[in-house]
Amino acid sequence: MAEPLIEASLLRKLEYLALKWDKSFAGLVGGQLTSRYAGIGQDFLDHRQFYPGDDLRRINWRAYLRFEKLFLKLFHSEPRVPVRLLVDCSASMATNNRSKFQYARRLAAALGYIALVRLQTVWLIPFSEDLGEAHVCAGGRHQFGRVVDVLTALRPHGLTNFARVARRLLDEAATKGLLIFISDFLSEDDCCGPLEHLAQAGHELLLIHLWDDAERFPNWRGLMELVDAETAQQYLIEIDENLCRAYALAFEEFQKGLERVARRTGGRYVGLSTSLPLERVIFGPLFELGAVG
Repeated sequence: MAEPLIEASLLRKLEYLALKWDKSFAGLVGGQLTSRYAGIGQDFLDHRQFYPGDDLRRINWRAYLRFEKLFLKLFHSEPRVPVRLLVDCSASMATNNRSKFQYARRLAAALGYIALVRLQTVWLIPFSEDLGEAHVCAGGRHQFGRVVDVLTALRPHGLTNFARVARRLLDEAATKGLLIFISDFLSEDDCCGPLEHLAQAGHELLLIHLWDDAERFPNWRGLMELVDAETAQQYLIEIDENLCRAYALAFEEFQKGLERVARRTGGRYVGLSTSLPLERVIFGPLFELGAVG
């Protein structure tokens, strides 16, 4: 039996969280939620489990008399900020037994669940050379099965073209919101410029930079034939200590460049090794960054 994309025990813990952002988006609400119900509208939407701190006025007491459990009634509220989860499906994500690609899908599932519980509209968008088909999920946690189905069906392939991806987003993402990029950000072309253009257009960026420890800290030495995962171009390189030090410095500078783009435009950046347990990442680096809370 295939391993589930995300464990039920983790989903229960994620119910306490909400995605957060700093920008104000005209005509939209969400992000800095102080209550655990969808809104004060009159249209019933869903139920969810009651947690300490929830509004007691929203408890379904009839359900309590029947099941002896507390459930909260959820209602439609004002239009909410769209959450767009952009998952890198380029070939470079498939290196080292697909560790980055699988991690990206699991992290996207977790963040998508957090958003759905808070009744955000979630756009799942794969990308590589171009934007893939956008899958819109809204209406509460019962849509999470669709999120899992979409993510499970994704396959890594092709090059990465951030310039084309950004142009498509600028054309098609008319309603500004939170853009969460889950990627290794490896591309033949510059990725920082296109990302900055998206932020300048009014979106808020959350850049989640994934790497495999084998590519972050390679222990190769000697004459090696390396093959570019996306272009298939071959390189014959003599790898020694000096080259490894230069590579480490270049990788750090690449990280800093992404972080500068995020900070300069009012967004957030976090770099993550795929060796870190998913729960630790969500309640550690992402929580401390203020991306969830």
